[in-house]
This record gives sequence, structure tokens and C-alpha cells, in this order.
Amino acid sequence: MSQAPETVHAADAAETVETRGDERVDLLRADTNNDGRTDVWVADTDGDGKPDLFQFDTDGDGKVDITMVDLDEDGTPDEVVDGDGGLPPEQLPPTVQV
Repeated sequence: MSQAPETVHAADAAETVETRGDERVDLLRADTNNDGRTDVWVADTDGDGKPDLFQFDTDGDGKVDITMVDLDEDGTPDEVVDGDGGLPPEQLPPTVQV
């Protein structure tokens, strides 16, 4: 028997999301549309080396549009928030491709 999928909570844009810890170590940053700005951030907030915070820029403006938190690190988001959820990533300077 298959189990029903978990319900994902969509929070208000002004709400601050809870993470596993107070750190922010970016494990991955990706520029998916090759504009020189980060579009995907994957972060560890509790120092265990596993990702638990995922943020996405879906419209290419350089700002976080969607934040997902996996509090129990089971691979399923426990909370999905419009915007940065109070956790804006540090912006890196644009990269130069040669």
C-alpha cells in the first residue's frame, strides 16, 4: 500500500520560517539561467553538512521567490514560503564567464 503524500504548509510572505539551526553554510549555489546571478541556494543551517534550507529565484531577478525548509531532513519539505522567509542569502558578485 502506498502512503498519502505529506501536506506542505504554504506560509504568508511576511512569515519567518524556522530552520534546524542558526547557521547558514551554503552547500550549493547555482546559476540555472546563465545570467551571472545565483538562482538556487542549498544551505545547511545546523552544521551537520546536510541540506535543510532550499531557496529559489524563479523569475531571474536575483531575489529569493520560494523558500523550502526540510526540518527532519527526510527529503520532503516541511514548510514552503513565498519569498525569502526571513532568510535572505548573502549575494555574491556576478561571475564572469570566459
